[in-house]
Amino acid sequence: MRIVFWGTPAFAVPALAALLGESADVVGVVTQPDKPVGRQRTVTPPPVKALAVAEGLPVLQPEKPRGEPFLAELSALAPDLNVVVAYGHLLPQAVIDLPRHGTINIHASLLPRWRGAAPIEAAILAGDAETGVCIMRMVLALDAGDVLLERRTPILPDETGGELTQRLSELGAQALLEVLPQIEGGTAVARPQPTEGVTYAGKLSREAARLDWTGDAAAVARTIRAYDPRPGAWTTLRGEDVKCYGGRLEQDAHGDPGLVLDVAEHGMLVACGRGGAVRVGYVHPAGGRRLAALDWRQRRGVAVGDVLQ
Repeated sequence: MRIVFWGTPAFAVPALAALLGESADVVGVVTQPDKPVGRQRTVTPPPVKALAVAEGLPVLQPEKPRGEPFLAELSALAPDLNVVVAYGHLLPQAVIDLPRHGTINIHASLLPRWRGAAPIEAAILAGDAETGVCIMRMVLALDAGDVLLERRTPILPDETGGELTQRLSELGAQALLEVLPQIEGGTAVARPQPTEGVTYAGKLSREAARLDWTGDAAAVARTIRAYDPRPGAWTTLRGEDVKCYGGRLEQDAHGDPGLVLDVAEHGMLVACGRGGAVRVGYVHPAGGRRLAALDWRQRRGVAVGDVLQ
């Protein structure tokens, strides 16, 4: 099959690499435009583009995947199948229907749970025991297409969003290689998603990542892990933002919400409103860099008795 691959972030790279490793006929790659990154605002290609260029693949980078000029470019590639992995834009029906085998999407959840933009973070935040990947037929409705293949995996204790993202990206790549022969051979079985159990995971936002120390300690720890490494769960100390990483629940420690109870080699212990306290392994103070909580204390950035807001 002639495959056009659609993807943008690092999550999509293992799937493209898997296709290339199996000598699949990837005739083109569609990704988002290069964007400024970092404090220096250096214009940087998306991770998927970097791999595509290194492999000599044609790359299309439309602002939006629509319009006659873009459709003409896509049609010229004569795809048999679109494979979409975290591309970042909804596709119009004309694009979905263009290849003779249609369009499939790798989604990082057990559909219909956690449709939407941030399913990995949502699963950790909710305390789900397991998650996985689904390969589905793409339709206009958000992540509502029939599922061709599902692979499950437990969410490990104290696993961060970044760690789970890496595992699911590899799991999705393996599932993709499994389903492609079924699609080409006409043996793939499409399972409609159930109408019950539908939940949505909205886009990540700065406000959602703010820590509420008055809440339940287990929920605070999950929030820290879900947003590690990006965008980073945050709090404030003396009016300055501080991002927190490596959150672990400690049920036997107690104090007023936000009170720093201890700062030791294994992290900074912060009391919550109920359910104990949370041990924070690493911090990123505003204007600084990420460092161990103990190093932050030794640099007089924090002390026992301080209160995080």
